[in-house]
Amino acid sequence: MNINWYPGHMKKTKEEIEKSLKLVDIILEVIDARIPKSSRNPLISEIVKDKETIIIMNKTDLSDPKENEMWVKKFEDEGLNALKINAKEPINTGKIYKVAKNILKDKFKKNEEKQIENENIRMMVVGIPNSGKSTFINNIAKRKGTRVGNRPGVTQQKQWIKTNSNILLLDTPGVLWPKFDNETGLALSFTNAIKDEILNIEELCLKFIEFMKESYPENLEERYKIDSSKMPIDIYDEIAIKRGAIIRKGEVDYTRCANLIFNDFRSGKLGRITIEKA
Repeated sequence: MNINWYPGHMKKTKEEIEKSLKLVDIILEVIDARIPKSSRNPLISEIVKDKETIIIMNKTDLSDPKENEMWVKKFEDEGLNALKINAKEPINTGKIYKVAKNILKDKFKKNEEKQIENENIRMMVVGIPNSGKSTFINNIAKRKGTRVGNRPGVTQQKQWIKTNSNILLLDTPGVLWPKFDNETGLALSFTNAIKDEILNIEELCLKFIEFMKESYPENLEERYKIDSSKMPIDIYDEIAIKRGAIIRKGEVDYTRCANLIFNDFRSGKLGRITIEKA
């Protein structure tokens, strides 16, 4: 499958991020823990350059616990700070602030020498569509002011948010990049970072079943009570029959079955799954 999706507003977002860099001390990059590699936008890395970054590994409630630990270690080995988060639960803002303050210790030391009393840390929150960025912001800010959606691209304007701690957040819309390889495109599509509406969801689902058969066959068997040793298309058919995704005369409704399978994966009903290994 050849997958690319780069709406016009994303070019504008890239320019806004570039202009706003001088306003912030730290970048909080929210990524999807199920696809830690593909949910890191290489354009953002180019834009922020030497600006200090904290990786927020969101959706760790949906990803493989063992892989979560391996990815944290991988990021740390690369000299990056990474924190595991489930943005739907209470977030330890003190931990985020502590990590950020340690990164900025030289700045705070200079302020202390100049007798400047300012404990605030300004952070820009960036991430790809559907990484859970808005949910993270709402949670950390203890408010419901930022629009949230389970469809990519809901946040479309830059917003400053005050929190109850000494953290000031600058929100930005989710942004992808113009071209990516097929493997990355599949990962982004599996997790709905790219809209289902522009994809061949039946073909995409077959690719997903191939992945599950290879990496998490026991999850398929437990959820759907099927034989995971079969060919992917046969597994597809068997799930459709068991879940009643049938059109008249016994014909399989592959689109309906694909939606059922992806809903199970994206909601966690299929188990805790990491698409990309560390």
